[in-house]
Parts: sequence; structure tokens; C-alpha cells
Amino acid sequence: MPGMFYIDKWYILLIVPCMLLSLLAQALVKSRFHKYSQIRNRRGYRGRDVAQMILRSYDILDVAIEPVQGQLTDHFSPKEKVLRLSEPVFAADSIAALGVAAHESGHAIQTEKHYLPNLIRQGIFPVARIGSSAGPWLAIIGLAMNAKTLFSVGILLYAAAVAFFIVTLPVEFDASRRAIHILDEQAILDPDELEGAKAVLKAAALTYVASAATALASLIRLLLLARERDEH
Repeated sequence: MPGMFYIDKWYILLIVPCMLLSLLAQALVKSRFHKYSQIRNRRGYRGRDVAQMILRSYDILDVAIEPVQGQLTDHFSPKEKVLRLSEPVFAADSIAALGVAAHESGHAIQTEKHYLPNLIRQGIFPVARIGSSAGPWLAIIGLAMNAKTLFSVGILLYAAAVAFFIVTLPVEFDASRRAIHILDEQAILDPDELEGAKAVLKAAALTYVASAATALASLIRLLLLARERDEH
């Protein structure tokens, strides 16, 4: 991120609040996941069971479910057609585990149903990956050297990364919405258990909001720094 290079007034005004929001979000998701990972669901389902049930109910039979090391490392890989659940989720029977498993299953459903924001996200990912790492550097170097073309290239690349972060929000929100609906509709969790799953997924959603806010604030900061340079 641009904030790694030096601190200015825009860094303090734009980036620092986003960093604080990010720290809050991370602390909240860890706290809530820990809390609800201590509470077993009444029906004894495990994370892998719920993921399998959900995929089968949507006739998604070509997606493998595998364990992956780490905590909060759960993800769905559409290219490999693999849903990977972390160790505290895969074989766990907690409310938190079921909420996360259902959320990741929601991503598999999005792919199956060609959910538009998800398609857009996948489409811009290659450019966004380059833009996230190279864009800020090129823009900062362009500013330092007063090379407007280099700055513009950096901004365009980083804008793609920002777009990726922003379009990720509806994708993640929709996956959580699907998860809660399925857990309720299929009576996997009772209403009071469902509130725990909602709390975990809402906290997780806040981390994506913080990431998007930080990326957007960084882009705005670069543009403001360029404007100040042009005015002097």
C-alpha cells in the first residue's frame, strides 16, 4: 500500500482511520469466531457435513471438499472446483464452523449460478493482482520523478485492484446471505444458533469492508498528492 512509503497529512486523514477499522474488524472476527467455536450445534453436524449437504441440495456434485491448514483460511477455488475448509471448521461441530462452511458453500453456488458480481470479480482478478502490488509503486515513483505517464499507468493498475476490493463486497455479502438462508431453510441450525452464525459472518464481512475502504482511501490519497504536486 502507498502508506508504506511515507507519511503525509492524507495518510493521517485517510489511511489511519481505515487501519483502525481493519484492526477492529480483525479483532471482532477472531473474538466472535472463538466464542461461537466453543458452542456445539444441537444436531451434531460438522463443517464438512454441512458443506456437502448444501452442495448436494443445489445439485453441485463436482466440487470436492478438502481440509486446509490454518485458521480462517477457508476458501472456494472455482478453477479447481475445490471447497477448502480450515482445521477449526472442516471436522468441527461448532456454530461458527457451520456458519463458515455454509458461507464458503455460498461461493460455490454463486459460481454454479453465474452470479454477475462474482463473474466480474473473477474477470478483473488477473489485472487486480498486478495492480495491487505494482500500481502503488509505479504511481509513487511517477510522483517522485514528475513522470505523469508512469503515474497514470500506476493509478490505472491500482484502480483495477480497488475495483476488485469493491466488487468483492457484494460477493461476500451475498454468500453470507445465502448461508444464513440455507442454514435456516434446511433447519441445520435452530433460530438461537442461527444468531451466532450471523454474528460470525457479520464480523467477517466487516473485514472486507475495511479492506475495500483502505484500498479506496489509498487511491484517493495518491490522486490528492498528484494534485498538490501540480498546484506547486
